[in-house]
Amino acid sequence: MTDLSVVLVGTSEAMLALDQEISLAARSDAKVLVTGESGVGKDLVARLLHRRSRRAAGPMVTLNCAGVPDSLLESELFGHVRGSFTGAYRDKPGLLSAAHGGTVFLDEIGEMTLRMQALLLRFLETG
Repeated sequence: MTDLSVVLVGTSEAMLALDQEISLAARSDAKVLVTGESGVGKDLVARLLHRRSRRAAGPMVTLNCAGVPDSLLESELFGHVRGSFTGAYRDKPGLLSAAHGGTVFLDEIGEMTLRMQALLLRFLETG
């Protein structure tokens, strides 16, 4: 489903430059790091990137990394198999697998532990 309410508002030079950057990045298969202070609209940029890309027909998966305890974050991202830890009663695919062919927006990645950041970096490097 396309979110038609996602638009950039403004005609300043900075907004026009941002819109152009989003369009350029959306045409690429490169990984994109969206940075900025809290509340500036990083999620809006991620949704626009998704919508303008070849991945728009695929899912967009969003995860606020600050809202998930580190003990569960690895399982949320990468999934787990039944019996891999106490409480793992069934296989569960991770969000990264669920977003295959689409877009993943990880908010607040700076709140992850260094160990989790290293795991995510390894995944991004190797696929």
